[in-house]
Amino acid sequence: MSDAAFDTLKAAEAHAKAIASTMRDAVTEGVATKADLAALETRLTVRLYGVALAAGAAVVALVKLLP
Repeated sequence: MSDAAFDTLKAAEAHAKAIASTMRDAVTEGVATKADLAALETRLTVRLYGVALAAGAAVVALVKLLP
């Protein structure tokens, strides 16, 4: 009888570990790492300088076109 109870507890522990592992994976799947944030910062900085350069070129073009 105690062997059956032990096997049930062992199975329940394995099941609990599987559930905990699945939950951990689901929760941490969408979390950004420091490397992700650094890459995003680089992309945004490059895009910001591109927009600033385009705006500056537009201002220069408008100044030349207006009398």
